[in-house]
Amino acid sequence: MPVRRIEIYEQALRHRSSLSDTAEEGHTASNERLEFLGDAVLDFVTAEHLYRHFPDGDEGFLTRLRAQIVNGQSLAKFASELGLGEMILMSDAMCRDGGRDSAAILADALEAVIGALYLDMGEEAARMFVRTRMLARLDLNDLAHVRDNYKSLLLEYVQALGWPQLHYRVVREEGPPHARVFTIDVILRDEAYGRGQAQSKKKAEQKAAAQALDRLHRESPNE
Repeated sequence: MPVRRIEIYEQALRHRSSLSDTAEEGHTASNERLEFLGDAVLDFVTAEHLYRHFPDGDEGFLTRLRAQIVNGQSLAKFASELGLGEMILMSDAMCRDGGRDSAAILADALEAVIGALYLDMGEEAARMFVRTRMLARLDLNDLAHVRDNYKSLLLEYVQALGWPQLHYRVVREEGPPHARVFTIDVILRDEAYGRGQAQSKKKAEQKAAAQALDRLHRESPNE
């Protein structure tokens, strides 16, 4: 299907840093609005794909797997494979500072392109792009098997957001020595994002990390 509105794809590849360098009429919008739209489309298409691929997967499993697929680092990798880095319009200063290799900028551009496809050619074109250019490149069964360490998933997610290092804090220890129960919080940006309780610190940390991932996904901070 041919492109109908080339200007919308140009906008999708226009980083906000370029606006001060561009005085031409019509070149006044960055890709941020398209990024917002593309993020929603990507979440929907990925959720539907995982729902069909894993008919026995529960909500928590599907949520965590989707978060792993659409996190900033993963999107940046897809964008690099598509060569988007060289196509993004950005300021000279941003380019010198490594903007073309920035995970956040690459991820945002990919989401904006998905938004542009949706507006220009419709839902099916956007769906096909996500399926063939992204999801088809993944071994979902292997990803689901290997990516079951919630602490690792949370660490990668937080790193993709560019947040400070997370840490775990023991809230309390209860019970006799042979049956201790640990309650542990995972701290992100000086706030407890998740809490886990188990008879070992490692299991409690895993539960806290899983809860934090669910919260992060609900808040959808795809920055």
